[in-house]
Amino acid sequence: MRAQSSPWYATLSSYWFASSFKWFLVLLALLPTRVAELSPEPERAARLGFLFVLSAIIAIVGPPLFGYWSDRVGRRMPFIAFGSVLTALSLVWMAFAPSYSQLVIAYLLLQLSDDAVTGPYSSLVPDLVARRRRGVASGWLGMLQVAGSVIAGAMVLLPIGLEGQFMLVALVNLLAAFLIIAFIREVPGLKPRSDGLWTSLIAPWRSADFRWVWFTRFLVMLGQYVVLAYLQYYLADVVGRFGLFGSVYTNEPAQAVSLLGLLIAIGTVLAAVPAGNLSDHRGRKPVIYAAGGGLAVLMLLFLIPSFEWLLLLSLLFGVLFGAYLSVDWALISDVLPDPQGHATDMGIWQTSSILPQVLAGSFGAWLGTLGEQSGGSGYTLIFLAAAVCFALGAVLVRQVWGAK
Repeated sequence: MRAQSSPWYATLSSYWFASSFKWFLVLLALLPTRVAELSPEPERAARLGFLFVLSAIIAIVGPPLFGYWSDRVGRRMPFIAFGSVLTALSLVWMAFAPSYSQLVIAYLLLQLSDDAVTGPYSSLVPDLVARRRRGVASGWLGMLQVAGSVIAGAMVLLPIGLEGQFMLVALVNLLAAFLIIAFIREVPGLKPRSDGLWTSLIAPWRSADFRWVWFTRFLVMLGQYVVLAYLQYYLADVVGRFGLFGSVYTNEPAQAVSLLGLLIAIGTVLAAVPAGNLSDHRGRKPVIYAAGGGLAVLMLLFLIPSFEWLLLLSLLFGVLFGAYLSVDWALISDVLPDPQGHATDMGIWQTSSILPQVLAGSFGAWLGTLGEQSGGSGYTLIFLAAAVCFALGAVLVRQVWGAK
């Protein structure tokens, strides 16, 4: 397989497809079902919430630590191999765990095994892809990441049972890891890092460019998660009618938001690679300015309570968000300060999308309460806050001096 070709980029991105496929099914279907099977009904929600909190903490700490370990030994592929095998074993254990306590251990092991891959794997773009082609590589990553979620949503409908779905997820992760190891292979000439753990974790924060790229991505992801977390409630409380071409599409907000989510995913997949290619030729910043500014404007248009209108806006949201995803990975790859610390630094950068997930729920709830107390609409404040996040996430990229 020729390096820097489309099949090579697709192979390089395959584990992000597998990871997205895995977490979509596990978090939205498989884990809640298993918790319900192994818990008394009054305790189900609390037990599921407990697992989400623990996994969020591990997801913040794990990738930088495993990334540092990968930099220390100067290897990537052993971590991908070990993590993917442990991921498969964890999924099998989750499928057949006879008690909630065993399910907790299996799920935490799944999170750790995923982190063992994430830090080292996420460094492969800055390690292997030429600067002039990182936009295309980033576009493939964004496209396959979203495609994994879309296909996972369809897999829920397959008549293979709960255990069969766990096995399918395990198989997809093993296959993706095999493709990476067999066709991408180890990074040539990677020298082991000699710095201590604390020094390595602090080092990227000394770079102003790294800090700005981390913060701007944090803002964009926070805006996205705040909107998506409350979109179904907005449809139920404000939009109310879910018409489509003059007829009623559904009376269920959950089905309506699923259609909007599908349109967002389609837009993202269509835009990711072309926008990444554009950033390679025209620069990263113009694409981010256009994507972030466009997302900010869309948030204001989302306040028009028409379902047909929201269908169009959702597709446009996907196009703009896909354009952003196609550039942010390339942008951080361009400004990483230390070639021997890519895995550590990329592991730290990953927290810029994990922390917003943790904050989105409480942030949106606080805005909603504030809106009710002031006599206004909580949803208006939520969309306005998201617009501010998107706008700042775009404008502040101008502070990044190490990229165009």
